[in-house]
Amino acid sequence: MSASSVGPERSAPEHVVTAASGASTSFARVVACVDTSEFTRKILSHGLAVAKALDAPLTLLRVLEVGPNGPSDPVERKIRQREAQGRIVRLAQACARDGAHVDVEVIEGAAAEKIALWTHEHRSDLAVLGTHGEGGSMEWSLGSTARRVMERGTGSVLLVPSSVRSDDIHYRRLLVPVDGSCRAESVLPLAVRIAKAHGAELVLAHVVPVPELTETGPLDKEDIDLRERLAARNERVARDYLDRLRMRLAASGISTRVIIRRGDVRSNLSHLIANNADLVVLSAHGQAARADVPYGRVTAHLITHIAVPLLIVQRETRASTTRSVGLRDVDMRLSHHTER
Repeated sequence: MSASSVGPERSAPEHVVTAASGASTSFARVVACVDTSEFTRKILSHGLAVAKALDAPLTLLRVLEVGPNGPSDPVERKIRQREAQGRIVRLAQACARDGAHVDVEVIEGAAAEKIALWTHEHRSDLAVLGTHGEGGSMEWSLGSTARRVMERGTGSVLLVPSSVRSDDIHYRRLLVPVDGSCRAESVLPLAVRIAKAHGAELVLAHVVPVPELTETGPLDKEDIDLRERLAARNERVARDYLDRLRMRLAASGISTRVIIRRGDVRSNLSHLIANNADLVVLSAHGQAARADVPYGRVTAHLITHIAVPLLIVQRETRASTTRSVGLRDVDMRLSHHTER
């Protein structure tokens, strides 16, 4: 293992953002997981944009895969480590030109396992991860390393799609999906901090699902009227709730907009994100808050249907309790394309 630091000395970051649920959403350190692929610049650009907004130090982490095809000779392994160190230091020096403080770390092992272990041991609260890496952007919406890291669900992740741009990042619109739960709302202080740093508009989005009725045959008029009354009631409550949130946020000087839709939550959010966001900030879980899976169904769906970076916040208490599960356990289908 090797580590070094590039950039000016800095004091410890302030911890001023606290979730409504009681779990901290401040990030003491951001770690960008890089490799030699063409997507590394995109991961670095978005990681740097969020780290600067949160006044958090950035670490560039490079995992050298080991296995039967890797070099077994100690001299060859040392040469490979030095080459990787040189490349990652050059990336860090490019960040330092903008005044950022960047640490670098090169380790060996299985990428997904080492990333999860390193971030846990070094208290790196946010891992920046590309949907694809050295394997290229193939037919799956997530590469194997990203999929394995996400399945562990052991920390907050900024997931950067391979299709996004890689130049200097300036977020203009941040979208936060809310469903009335404390968990969903708890990411708002974090989103506000990023929005302030970038001068961005904050978009609060809520989709009112169509109430489900038990059906053993065609619905009669009374059933249809009941469903419409329930949907209208839920929409009215949601609008009042979002209006209160908007007034609270407006008092902090943030330009805020509210969007409410009715219908399927996942498909409507995917469409809203595609047309109203440069970055999405959301909780790993919402109202249902199942403890046996790392992500709720809506978040799991968005992970595999994104063309916009997703900043997914996990509650700290989940890091020590979440088991590693397959993505299919949370209804996360690995689609053959990225559509958002």
